[in-house]
Amino acid sequence: MSVELDDVPEELRPVIVATLKAAGIDDGHLGLELVGEGRMRTLNYAYRGVDEATDVLAFPIDEADGGSGPRELGDVFICTDHASDVTEAAVHGALHLCGYDHETDDGEMLALQAEVMKEL
Repeated sequence: MSVELDDVPEELRPVIVATLKAAGIDDGHLGLELVGEGRMRTLNYAYRGVDEATDVLAFPIDEADGGSGPRELGDVFICTDHASDVTEAAVHGALHLCGYDHETDDGEMLALQAEVMKEL
């Protein structure tokens, strides 16, 4: 597995590795940042037009491999003031970066999220 996690807090790196493995992703880079309510509210408003904080936001970048460098999966932001479980929020956000969308699938993403959480 060639996943670059320098931009992920050390304590969450094993969570991200397990999530990417479960999603079948074995290469790429992603960032994860723990933020407060103000920063999350700003991000949520700027990118989704929602003027309130939320628990987790994910911003995918590369949809497919291409180019010479490592695949850039994207960034996850977790609001520690709103996330009841930071580990589960990290799994949730990472799955979004892997192309999963619980709003449009038939429960596939949330089932995989539950499987990853069970194995952690």
